[in-house]
Amino acid sequence: MSGGVDSSVCAALLQKDGYEVLGITLDLFGDTTQSQNDARLVCESLGIEHTVSDLQKEFKGFVIDNFINEYMNGRTPNPCIVCNREIKFGEMLKLADKLGCQKIATGHYAKIIEKDGRFLLCRGDDRSKDQSYVLYCLTQEQLSRTVFPLSGHSKDEVRQTAENLKLVNANKKDSQDICFVPDGDYAVFIEKTANFVSQTGNYLDVNGKILGQHKGVIRYTIGQRKGLGIALGKPAFVIDKNPDTNEVIIGDEEHLFYKKVYVENLNFIPFDKLNGEMEVLCKLRYRHTEQPATIKPYKNGVLVEFSQPQRAPSPGQAAVFYDGDIVVGGGTIVCGIE
Repeated sequence: MSGGVDSSVCAALLQKDGYEVLGITLDLFGDTTQSQNDARLVCESLGIEHTVSDLQKEFKGFVIDNFINEYMNGRTPNPCIVCNREIKFGEMLKLADKLGCQKIATGHYAKIIEKDGRFLLCRGDDRSKDQSYVLYCLTQEQLSRTVFPLSGHSKDEVRQTAENLKLVNANKKDSQDICFVPDGDYAVFIEKTANFVSQTGNYLDVNGKILGQHKGVIRYTIGQRKGLGIALGKPAFVIDKNPDTNEVIIGDEEHLFYKKVYVENLNFIPFDKLNGEMEVLCKLRYRHTEQPATIKPYKNGVLVEFSQPQRAPSPGQAAVFYDGDIVVGGGTIVCGIE
């Protein structure tokens, strides 16, 4: 229970359905926050036990250190995916076992169904809040022991339920940023946490010509246009980064589009391994509108070939594959291929 309205209503719905419910708040930062207090008050209101579990060490090791390492190696990670795999559904299941709980439940907007002996992950009914993209990495063990009570509910319904129950966080705003970088300044966070000083380096064009100086590779993401601090007389975009040589490559927007994307570190859900070609819908970012594509085995992963070129597939981000509402699986983007 994060202290937000979703996990609070999740607990209330479980209780209504006859489950014996225990509220767990994860202490990831070592401080008593308003969110922890909100979660405690909600549990008191619902008459269920509340406890706080200290996972600071695990969160730093799995999520924060990975986030910093990825950025410093020129990639753009999605820490929520790592957190879901390792913390919310990894460490939480270990904790559930210690507490004698059969299942864990979260306030994610997604759905789990069982079919032909497999547990399948599907989109939530409220497409505007669907969070299946950040859950593609879940294993069969994790899916088999997880409940998503909000799968058939809209956000408006959830807030109305919270108001009806007079929960303290009924009108609490949704969190938008990465929880450990609330101000969104990733570069400053990395420099402070890793005791790292960004070094200026060269902006290059696609032919290797030096165009100017950048302020440090970690300050730029693929597709970025604003904040480059360079005037070329036309719009310029970050199209690649090379942390080994401390160079940022900039060019025209057309250089951001790729029809093929190479993806590794795969997790498939309806089956264990992709054995041939498959028609899917693919998302390259959480807010990306899924696009028709074909996936097929390639090198150590899969090659995703889109019907139309896609903008800015960013190394480190996730490509997630769908068959209708069912999540086929996904993996980590390595690169776009011309």
